[in-house]
Amino acid sequence: MADPYVVVLFGATGDLAKRKLLPGLLHLFQSGLVPQMRVVGTSLEEYDQESFVEFARTAVDDFSGHPLTPDQWTAFASCLRYVPGAAGPDGLRATVEAAESELGQDTLRLHYLSVPPKAALAVVSMLEEAKLVERSRIIMEKPFGTDLASAVSLNAALHEVFLEKQIFRIDHFLGKEAAQNILAFRFANGLFEPIWHRNNIDHIQIDVPEELGLESRATFYEATGAYRDMVVTHLFQVLAFTAMEPPTALEPFAISEEKNKVFRSMAPIDPSNVVRGQYAGYRDEPGVAPESETETFIALKCEIDNWRWAGVPFYLRTGKHLAEGARIISIAFKEPPRSMFPAGSGVGQLGPDHLTFDLADKSRMSLSFYGKRPGPGMKLDKLSMQFAMQETNWAGAGLEAYERLIYDAMRGDHTLFTTADGIERLWEVSVPLLENPPPVRPYARGSWGPNQIHQLVAPTAWRLPFERTWRDPNVAGA
Repeated sequence: MADPYVVVLFGATGDLAKRKLLPGLLHLFQSGLVPQMRVVGTSLEEYDQESFVEFARTAVDDFSGHPLTPDQWTAFASCLRYVPGAAGPDGLRATVEAAESELGQDTLRLHYLSVPPKAALAVVSMLEEAKLVERSRIIMEKPFGTDLASAVSLNAALHEVFLEKQIFRIDHFLGKEAAQNILAFRFANGLFEPIWHRNNIDHIQIDVPEELGLESRATFYEATGAYRDMVVTHLFQVLAFTAMEPPTALEPFAISEEKNKVFRSMAPIDPSNVVRGQYAGYRDEPGVAPESETETFIALKCEIDNWRWAGVPFYLRTGKHLAEGARIISIAFKEPPRSMFPAGSGVGQLGPDHLTFDLADKSRMSLSFYGKRPGPGMKLDKLSMQFAMQETNWAGAGLEAYERLIYDAMRGDHTLFTTADGIERLWEVSVPLLENPPPVRPYARGSWGPNQIHQLVAPTAWRLPFERTWRDPNVAGA
């Protein structure tokens, strides 16, 4: 169980708080992982204690995936406090101290900054003025800068108030069970670790297409774009988990160091290996410039210049308004150098064997391979072994990504968070792309992006759409 905590939730009436943070804090409280907690919500909205509790109840009813009894809600509601942003540092400090007095002198503080990027440093200054830095940890939402200079400046400003060990830069992708299963698959199984190598792996794809559009985020997106919004803060972090060397121990510093080694080994992004796209109609969105060159889609090839991965391309893709939403890591194994099977057997026709991780909320993994079709002759088909978390009796015990990461921050565990050095290195390798971006190419809504993406990965092909569907464990006989 975590220590007693006062969670100061900035932006407490925003969309993220409503959908993820308040339901997540309730589940941590319900589960007994954080039994002694007070939540101090603050925002610029005109709420009071009663209306904030009502807001939290609506959020829980709409977005919590866990059953809730009246007694559980009453207990959690008694933990909620609200202080308007207009109360300033003194009002915030008074509310936090009152909440701490109910929990005891050993109470710690967790500040969650669910605020727009431009407001983050103002909140940090407010915390310093309110003298709420001591005994505290702070969770920062992306983006962590928009280029190397801004990232260095942001980290310097943060370090004037908080120590690096107090700062937790959150990436909800790494909070998912499937992302952590990459570590388990690689380092706990003698079957996989020896083949996780350039000698056996042809290429790796990290594919995060989104069906959704901007959803009233046009102003933010215009200043950010798909690369800054998704690749630096999400896809590169998943790449590090996939490519890192075995850590000396399963503990935060050792894992962070191996992730940072991956970042240090990354070659600068070559603009000729990048495809940028913009969906048709983007420039008609409210808040978008008529001649905007902001990308809503990006695909790129990147390389890791070390012994394990030399010559193995990593293909990354993400974008808005694509054909379907998915979060896939696909490892393509090299095919045998020669085939003894006769023409027409089917071998080689469906591409290489793949190990695929689905990072969606329903954690799944799949391993594809060739097998003989029953009957006379030698006819081969592509088969698949699949695992779904929902098929196990552990499924109900899983924490959602934000819940896990909040809990890890409370325990001071940096394993699933990036560091200042790591994020600055990622902006450093991004300099050639940001200084000389390729042209933005149009693509139709509901497509897989601009046609140039196929040239980027040739002679291979994108893993999505799948040639076969995931098996649904809830359907009998599937």
